[in-house]
Amino acid sequence: MRVMRRRAKADSNQPEIVAALRKRGATVQHTHQIPGALDLIVGYRGVDVRVEVKDGSKPWSAQKLTAAEKEVFRNWRGRDPVILSSIDDVNELIDALA
Repeated sequence: MRVMRRRAKADSNQPEIVAALRKRGATVQHTHQIPGALDLIVGYRGVDVRVEVKDGSKPWSAQKLTAAEKEVFRNWRGRDPVILSSIDDVNELIDALA
């Protein structure tokens, strides 16, 4: 019997995070429905970053990485993925890549 994966849902603040990234000049590809891909791939000034979006308005316990997300972070051999939960996080990421 094949186990069905639940359809991944985007965090409620993902549209706001994506808009802020694009406003700063980044390109954004949604990947949250691809198993093991995290939520987004963000490109800025020749650098690609894998991003997991968490809703910063939720309690800390609701923002924790799932077991599957932890495994993706642990096993990824490229640039470390990042977690974005606010516009401040977006600005910090873009400033670091500038």
